[in-house]
Amino acid sequence: MNRFAFHSTGLAIKAIYDMARARVNLYGEENIPDGSVIFAVNHFTRIETIFLPLHLQKLTGVPVWSLADAALFKGFVGDFISEAGAVSTRDPDRDRLMVKSLLTGEANWVIFPEGRMVKTKKIYENGEFVIRAEEGPHPPRTGAATLGLRTEFYRERLKVMQEKKPEEYLRLLAMFGMEASEARLDQATSIVPVNITYYPLRARESIISRITGSLLDNPSTRTLEELMTEGSMLLDGVDVDVRFGKPIKVRPYLKNPVVAWDIATTDPINFDDPINSRDVLREASRTLMKAYMRAIYSMTTVNHDHIFALLMMRHRSDYIDPMDLKTRAFVVSDWLRKQIGIYIHSSLEDSQSHLLTDDRYEKFSNIMEVAEAKGVVRRSEEGDIIRNTELLGDEGQFHTLRIQNPLMVMANEVEPLTDFTAFVDQVAREPAAQVRRRIFGLLMEKGINDFTKDREAFFIDGETKPAEIGSPCLLKGDEERRGVLLVHGYMAAPAEVRGLADELQRHGYWVYMPRLQGHGTAPEDLAEQRYLNWVVSVEEGYALLKNMCDTLFVGGFSMGAGLALDLVTRIAGADEVKGVFAVAPPMKLQDYSSRFVPAVDTWNALMKRLRIDRVRKEFIENRPENPHINYARNPVSGIREIDRLMDQLAPKLGEISMPALIVQSARDPVVSPKGSRKIFDRIASEDKEYRLFNFSRHGILLHEGSEKVYRAVVEFLADHRQG
Repeated sequence: MNRFAFHSTGLAIKAIYDMARARVNLYGEENIPDGSVIFAVNHFTRIETIFLPLHLQKLTGVPVWSLADAALFKGFVGDFISEAGAVSTRDPDRDRLMVKSLLTGEANWVIFPEGRMVKTKKIYENGEFVIRAEEGPHPPRTGAATLGLRTEFYRERLKVMQEKKPEEYLRLLAMFGMEASEARLDQATSIVPVNITYYPLRARESIISRITGSLLDNPSTRTLEELMTEGSMLLDGVDVDVRFGKPIKVRPYLKNPVVAWDIATTDPINFDDPINSRDVLREASRTLMKAYMRAIYSMTTVNHDHIFALLMMRHRSDYIDPMDLKTRAFVVSDWLRKQIGIYIHSSLEDSQSHLLTDDRYEKFSNIMEVAEAKGVVRRSEEGDIIRNTELLGDEGQFHTLRIQNPLMVMANEVEPLTDFTAFVDQVAREPAAQVRRRIFGLLMEKGINDFTKDREAFFIDGETKPAEIGSPCLLKGDEERRGVLLVHGYMAAPAEVRGLADELQRHGYWVYMPRLQGHGTAPEDLAEQRYLNWVVSVEEGYALLKNMCDTLFVGGFSMGAGLALDLVTRIAGADEVKGVFAVAPPMKLQDYSSRFVPAVDTWNALMKRLRIDRVRKEFIENRPENPHINYARNPVSGIREIDRLMDQLAPKLGEISMPALIVQSARDPVVSPKGSRKIFDRIASEDKEYRLFNFSRHGILLHEGSEKVYRAVVEFLADHRQG
């Protein structure tokens, strides 16, 4: 290997890769041991042949060369990857070069046990790893295992011969072209399983495919497919999750008396000589191969595409309601987060409530765009998803499946994760009513568990309120299944709206009062929240009631009123929601009095003075009307998040067209009535009402006269419950 060419090409690779939009995320780097390392890596694209050695060299400080399919070594691409440290599987000197480099510590190696790119990701059948190739199915290659075993065989033999027969020791050094000082006999060889998962997986024409296609004379379908798929990855942006598994020590696989005899014999053994332990070592290589294959594919990073692809393929019906599909995906994602030993994409780590509302991260719409473009599904006039079962189940051609049917590729990738696929299969075939009961139950449990955990983590003796104040609460109604989502305000807790909830229950409504994250515990908890965390709390409450009730209303108090309005802007078209009511909603931060937030000039000065990390530690004294519920300290960071919430809500108010009720206290000392009036004016609903009560307090859902507000809300709900 030409060291100068290797390092020069490495710099070129880095320059190219830095311009790409791929995001490489490394996990488990601590599993890379000292000594000689063979990285056994799953193989899907040419990209990993180039970028992975670069990252590994940066991690280990040792050059990393790769053994790659001979088919890759063609034209300028072949020259490029060769100079980058790749060795062809057909190189006649490859084995001796590889063993020598591991014995000396000159380089570590990347080996792809599939033997070639597995473009279909079809790797697992009937509980066994099987490679589907053009020439037919075959087991994974044992190359990484064989290399490791041969390296350790000769390392052990060199140590024995150094003492037992020095002339054989010198002959072995000469056979490998090594000096005695180069041999690292104190080291050991390990195989580190590595999984690479790409997300999202999309293939389309890109500037790379257009330029390269114009330079090539009649490029093959295979070449164009690779340019489209991998060019899209580089230019459109793709997450590349690279996971390193626990190292597998090779030396224990040599523990056999026949192998020990061959290691210790003083008879000369040349590199390719048949030896007595050949069959034993072959069996050991197969055992070792199965170990690292299981490890590699157990680390596949599950993402939204996997979930939706499997659900569409295994759904009990060819006609699928989009919300039904998203509901099932929500159930699967919740299950995944609770599993130990299944790795998930970072976008699955948090609540997936967005799947049940506005799909703001486009996880559903993106996969549907691909599925419709490839013809594996189509939409009915009513918007239902209609599967093309013939195309959806078509395994296609080896070199074109990534373009023809990427959903099949996505499903194939997670087949080795048998617990995951079994659960998806179960959820895909469950009756819709059972799925709804699942969501209701898991969200009820999540609300209680989140509160319990947060309360324990932030508990302050003498300041944290009793658990019944802060806990989320469901009040059951009658058999008509009419529901109300009722959201409390800033620095408060569900107990703040309990009086109205009790009144609604007396009229037969099911009422759920979610706990906004950071509330009902301690101000330090609230200081760590972002407004999107509150949005998620409301969305989860909506999803809970939606899966229990036939008709819904959404309402809230103060900031909770703003969150209620925000929710209905993102669930447009949700026929079950019949109206929204907002009690004392602020329009913007300036609508709050100085009793609640600093004056605008003071606020701006404070924000300029404090660094972001200090904002979370700053608190303002709060003198609430309901000290048994509200915090006595107001975190500055929380005020900032209210500002952000209202800023993004204001331009969306014109999207609200459902019946709406705005309720305000005429002499509210906290929120200016001007703000709630502006909200009323901006709402686009033809059926809307503004009710002004002559109170001199902000908390009009509690204390004297609150029954008047309750009555106004009950009347509004009664007028609109039939939609």
